[in-house]
Amino acid sequence: MNLSSALRLAAVALATLTAVPAFAEEGPLLVRVRALHLTSANKDSTGLGLSINNKAFPEVDFSYFLAPQIAAELILTYPQKQTLYSNGSEIGSLKHLPPTLTLQYHFNPNGAVRPYVGAGVNYTNFSSVEFAPVVQAALHPGIKHSSFGAAWQIGADVQVAKGTYLNFDLKKLSLGTTVYSSGVSAGKFKVNPTLASVGLGWRF
Repeated sequence: MNLSSALRLAAVALATLTAVPAFAEEGPLLVRVRALHLTSANKDSTGLGLSINNKAFPEVDFSYFLAPQIAAELILTYPQKQTLYSNGSEIGSLKHLPPTLTLQYHFNPNGAVRPYVGAGVNYTNFSSVEFAPVVQAALHPGIKHSSFGAAWQIGADVQVAKGTYLNFDLKKLSLGTTVYSSGVSAGKFKVNPTLASVGLGWRF
């Protein structure tokens, strides 16, 4: 190999190295901690005017980048206690645990601002369901304890330091349950929450 060929090869190698995206430098794992606010749609077909309270709570998620623009995200939290109302009057409470898995597309994976969209599936487990004694005696109520539904997501990561990101995220979940009275279906209660969150993420 002559000097001219060696210089050309070196130039190609340098160009290739400088073109390697930040994805390769940072690693494929992005861990975020968010403060999240749940706003329920409270759609009820039972005639009881069912609703739950809106609330804020923390959550953590793990995104694994399968490619610079493609990531899978798992969103986790601990069981959330919600107050259950009928026509505005408190009638009980329940807890729900809603892990969600989405597949995301990141539009600008090497930029300072990295917007994304995602879609996936939500699984919710309802537990610790309690009703006021008068409601229990009159209706013998119950609910289905598991729910599967679609999840949609839009958000952005804003780089604030090397490997550190400020995150803004908005999700919509299809989430609901069947309500029973004396073992017979009385209708559907759809929470279908909107989840708005802000947090910090670290890329590894």
